[in-house]
Amino acid sequence: MAGSKEIRTKIKSVENTRKITRAMEMVAAAKMRRAQERMRAARPYTERFATLQHICRGQIQSIDTHFW
Repeated sequence: MAGSKEIRTKIKSVENTRKITRAMEMVAAAKMRRAQERMRAARPYTERFATLQHICRGQIQSIDTHFW
């Protein structure tokens, strides 16, 4: 059977691991929030780019392509 000192050491170890895990979760959540913010900020540009691609595609298809 484990002595009281070993039990206290194990409890402290588990508490420290729990703190580290929580800190890592908080860092991951912050990184996720920043990534989502960047994604939201880029949305108008990507929508405009998609519109321009659609317009260009229509222009290219309307060009007489008998030289190609």
